[in-house]
Amino acid sequence: MQLVFDPNLDFQMRAVHSVCDLFTGQDSCQSAFTVTTASSSLGIVEADMGVGNRLTLSTDDLLGNLNDVQIRNGLAPSEKLESNDFTIEMETGTGKTYVYLRTIFELHKRYDFTKFVIVVPSIAIKEGVYKTLQITHNHLRSLYSGVSFDYFLYDSARLGQIRGFATSPQIQIMIVTVGSINKQDVNNLYKDTEGLSGDKPIDYIRATRPILIVDEPQSVDGGLRGRGKDALDKMYPLCTLRYSATHVDKHQMVYRLNAVDAYERKLVKQIEVASATVEDSHNRPYVSFVAIKRLMGTVAADIELDVESSGRVKRRQVSVCDGDDLAQISKREIYRDCRIGEIRATSGQESLELRMPDAEVILRIGEAYGDVDLVSVHRQLIRRTIREHFSKELFLRPQGIKVLSLFFVDAVDKYRQYSKDGTPVKGPYASIFEEEYRRLAKHPDFSTLFNHEEPAVGAEDVHDGYFSIDRHGTWKDTSEQNQANRSNAERAYNLIMRDKERLLDFGIPLRFIFSHSALREGWDNPNVFQICTLRDIKSELQRRQTIGRGLRLCVNQDGLRQRDSAVNTLTVIATESYEKFADQLQHEIEENTGIQFGYVASGQFVSVFLALDSAQGQAHHSVPHDESDTSVARAVKCSEAIWKYLHQNGDIATDGKIQDSLRRALREGSFEVPDEFSYAKKEIEVALRKLTGRIQIRNADERRVVRPRQCVLDGPEFRRLWDKIKHKTTYRVQFDPERLREMCISALRESPRIPKSRLHWRVANLVLSDSGVEPQPAVGTDTVSLDEGAIELPDILTELQDRTRLTRKSIVGILFGSSRLDDFRRNPQKFIEVAAQVINRCKQRALVDGVKYERLGNEHYYSQQLFRERELTGYLRSMLATKKSVYDHVVYESQIEAAFAEDLEKSTRVKVYAKLPWWFTIPTPLGTYNPDWAVLVDSGFGERLYFVVETKSSLLASDLRSIEDGKIRCGDAHFRALRIDRHSARYIVATDLSELLSYDDLD
Repeated sequence: MQLVFDPNLDFQMRAVHSVCDLFTGQDSCQSAFTVTTASSSLGIVEADMGVGNRLTLSTDDLLGNLNDVQIRNGLAPSEKLESNDFTIEMETGTGKTYVYLRTIFELHKRYDFTKFVIVVPSIAIKEGVYKTLQITHNHLRSLYSGVSFDYFLYDSARLGQIRGFATSPQIQIMIVTVGSINKQDVNNLYKDTEGLSGDKPIDYIRATRPILIVDEPQSVDGGLRGRGKDALDKMYPLCTLRYSATHVDKHQMVYRLNAVDAYERKLVKQIEVASATVEDSHNRPYVSFVAIKRLMGTVAADIELDVESSGRVKRRQVSVCDGDDLAQISKREIYRDCRIGEIRATSGQESLELRMPDAEVILRIGEAYGDVDLVSVHRQLIRRTIREHFSKELFLRPQGIKVLSLFFVDAVDKYRQYSKDGTPVKGPYASIFEEEYRRLAKHPDFSTLFNHEEPAVGAEDVHDGYFSIDRHGTWKDTSEQNQANRSNAERAYNLIMRDKERLLDFGIPLRFIFSHSALREGWDNPNVFQICTLRDIKSELQRRQTIGRGLRLCVNQDGLRQRDSAVNTLTVIATESYEKFADQLQHEIEENTGIQFGYVASGQFVSVFLALDSAQGQAHHSVPHDESDTSVARAVKCSEAIWKYLHQNGDIATDGKIQDSLRRALREGSFEVPDEFSYAKKEIEVALRKLTGRIQIRNADERRVVRPRQCVLDGPEFRRLWDKIKHKTTYRVQFDPERLREMCISALRESPRIPKSRLHWRVANLVLSDSGVEPQPAVGTDTVSLDEGAIELPDILTELQDRTRLTRKSIVGILFGSSRLDDFRRNPQKFIEVAAQVINRCKQRALVDGVKYERLGNEHYYSQQLFRERELTGYLRSMLATKKSVYDHVVYESQIEAAFAEDLEKSTRVKVYAKLPWWFTIPTPLGTYNPDWAVLVDSGFGERLYFVVETKSSLLASDLRSIEDGKIRCGDAHFRALRIDRHSARYIVATDLSELLSYDDLD
């Protein structure tokens, strides 16, 4: 199998262009220097010319570009350029590695940069990046006109690579772990090398002024002044690009695709939790050591006990000191003669002594005494994971998708042990797994998975471990803190990382993987659908780290990414309640990403107004503003006006915290905005709903199979409805270049005026206090235009050709036809940015406007039998019991859909309807489209009306809205192609049933 990469994903290309636009105005040039090589055998010295990157932009230019990019992406603009370090935040599973590799090639194409160093924190990520370069090699060359490039893994024993890196005129990509370069006293990189004429290899790297790409910088840096950060600075980089989902230092943010955005846009798998919580197990004295604390100068400990209160026993956390009687604290006889002994608070050696009638027990933090038998609990977790796996296989195997499951264990010997002679033997988890696998394989629900073969055969072949391996082939519990451990880890990665596509092949029996510390950042397989934690998820392995191993959207046997949300659900099997898992995950997201759920910032809606202005070509704002204000300045003022309105209305507090009144208004549909902002109400409401909501973590125990209702499915009315919409179509695009040119000319001519560069004055008072000198903003701001004198105009044709993919002739016609070249002379870079956005938007419109659908032959249609064959699942909290629907429940994704379904059920004019299932799709140039509803309505005059109804609300981001609107327009064209007469199904967009029932255009 070869994975197929989509080169046109909007969220990825926005990240690529955001970085590349930092260097707008940069000359296409390189630096040159001399590289010498000594040959000890011949006694001669050879000299070659080195090729490096060169930056021609000033600090002010870079800051201006940075601010433009930040504002475009809805980020707070930086006030000054602190360094040439830039931050890109992308949620795990959204293609971060692919994005920065594309960025390398885009930077080379635009500015001729050639030297890049990718620094990673671990061997796992190093191997993952190297593997990605291997499998994208042909893909990248095809995108960039066959450009040549070299890539290699840094090896301190092969320093000749550094010479090639310095002298080659081609793109050079060096991949290095921070652990191999951050110890300058022992690393060959920093030593005089005979083969380099006595020079240090690091000097050659410095001379190239490489662009550093740091993958997971929070793990690379080692803190703001750590060894890793110091090693990066020692390379004298042209700039440093930092990519992660969990940045610690978030300065100079360029692009952000955070966890909430990724989940809501369904760019990653949706998450459900199957929780296994032990209840009513209070039959033994239970003590869990939670933490050390100090009370009034005395060392104390927080422990968990089973405490009796009001006749019931509950597990509670209490503080105890040396000598405390647990029977007295718990009020339970079962703790008789159980006392607290010595409590040690020495850092790294914290312990608690538990004195029992027949023993003394020493507990470390996180350990417990008297808990239920963990083996019994873990057997149930393994059993549930296998059951979930089999259920997903039944659903996904017919679609060519192989299912993988992942177990996290706390120690290697739980899965594999070794006899005295070194022979590997099964650990308890391996034995339990095979027992449960054989037992469930015999279950009649899963018999079809085994093709009537004896299910016991092959139980040993479907699971394997993924652990560090020492030089004797023995699996080890190791980290990567020294060279020996790194070598152990690399042996494991060589075994599985470099050939991980084989795991996706049906012909490979391996489906269940057990691992410990090895599966951290860098190991991602798109077809992991179950993750079981046979270890304490509250400590070393956090929830985000855990679920990150399975968030990527799955692929089929052709390597094609599957974007249907119905097939992309990650099930986490954990030993804590579903509610607690969701709360803790949300807390981790807030802590790691800085997202504040439930708060509205004053600039929250800037991107909304920018998008609306851009889409409509002019500003609608009626808030006071200067005529010379840029669209950004107007959008900022509008956003601040909305924030002020919400605050005055009591919907948000002074700090922006959302109040219950706003939640109630959004829930009841009574939310309003001032009249002057009515045109933006939907977008503002969508933004607020996102802020008031939470990441939706579903409860796996509430998952239900939704059954088709046979009496409706086989009834004559639904058959007639289905016959109206079931046929498939194909499309072709009639692309009129002259029409596109006219659209671009008109749109560019009507786009907002582009001002000169401006100087913004702000006044602040300096307040001297005990805490230091603090600036406090004062009243009084001013903005003046700058006379930049003679501006060197960039090559506008090449710039726009790169950004729009139009011919130079077409671009010339658009520019002269728009009569806006004076704006180009006034502010060339801003004009290029606006023109590229306008042209690309028109291209998309032309694509949709030119699409023509044709109905395929009568043999091409969606069979009604698919309702029985294709399983549909939902969750109790997002399901509505029905009587008129083809399914016994409607599975809804929003409150708009829920309200629409309730109205359909209540209306006497609606005879039958269906929430169209995930497999009912329409092909479009913008991707597949799944309409919402099929409805049969009684006109009131004895006539039946057939409708396909779209109920999606407006989406916030301009790129999402345009794509969604484009798909909706394609859907309309598809159903028009199916129309035969006035009784054919009509396609409409409605937000509620009243709009549907008022639709009387039958022509």
